[in-house]
Amino acid sequence: MEEKPALTHVDAAGEAHMVDVGGKTPTQRLARAGARVWMAAETVRLLREQALPKGDVLAVARIAGIMAAKRTSELVPLCHPLSLTHLDISFAVVEAEARLDIECVARTEDRTGVEMEALTGAAVAAITIYDMCKAVDRGMTIGDIRLLEKTGGKEHYIRPLEGGGALKGPEAGTEETGAPGAHSFGSRGTVLSVNVSEAKGERKKPVDEVCLEVEHGIAGDAHAGPWHRQVSLLAQESIDKMVAKGLTVKAGDFAENITTQGIEVATLPIGTTMDMGEALVEVTQIGKECHSRCAIYEQAGDCVMPREGIFVRVLRGGRVVAGDSVQVRAMGPTS
Repeated sequence: MEEKPALTHVDAAGEAHMVDVGGKTPTQRLARAGARVWMAAETVRLLREQALPKGDVLAVARIAGIMAAKRTSELVPLCHPLSLTHLDISFAVVEAEARLDIECVARTEDRTGVEMEALTGAAVAAITIYDMCKAVDRGMTIGDIRLLEKTGGKEHYIRPLEGGGALKGPEAGTEETGAPGAHSFGSRGTVLSVNVSEAKGERKKPVDEVCLEVEHGIAGDAHAGPWHRQVSLLAQESIDKMVAKGLTVKAGDFAENITTQGIEVATLPIGTTMDMGEALVEVTQIGKECHSRCAIYEQAGDCVMPREGIFVRVLRGGRVVAGDSVQVRAMGPTS
């Protein structure tokens, strides 16, 4: 007989209690939560131009959300105090609906999940947006505070229709413009695989995690160094084109360090900055010139990496693992 769901914070006598997680094994846990703030179109314009009376609204809201998430157990009575290994808050403006979307990502290695930390961070960031903008717009509405995704523990959860974040895919366009393949501030994808090699000229092998070092690249990877092509990225959508030609290829086979999904990286202008896991990177080159025909080209008569692979340099170091988000922070200049 299937066991019915039960409230975990209520004991047999119907009284509230803190769940005992002492017998659980610590695991990697991640949660993404979102919130939205609707405002007047003029307020959106002032927000973009950083022309509101209290200054840089998004910077203050980000710090407020991070501080609140770290204190979740003091705010929600039955939450366990957790040691967070990573926490970040990002924003996406949806001009067509005069709306600001907020997303909070929390990560820990512990015996219980970080859903409440992510939700608290998103909620307080939204409240801070209201505080920062209320001098010009008291009619703002805060809503849609919700869990988007959780991993680790007994189950993995992705909210239907929102598992991919603001960007639905390269064919759908962005929420801001609706233009096919047109990425902009807030566009989001996902890291599918992180890959390294000990020598140049060989396929890279997927690993559990990589550490990006400022102005160097991935620690231990053959292509790292103080130059402009520190880390390479290729979209799974590009790999799928080669699969359609009859090749059996997978992440890392094109010598890319980071395999992404849901964001058309080859369309990002040089100079675009992106948050990727804990790191911040800047696009420095689109595609490359191949001086010799690789084994993949010989098999298929084509190779997608020279056209659709990109290279970035590391502006802020940090850990990147499969499942991390890739989010455009600022677009580079377009020709």
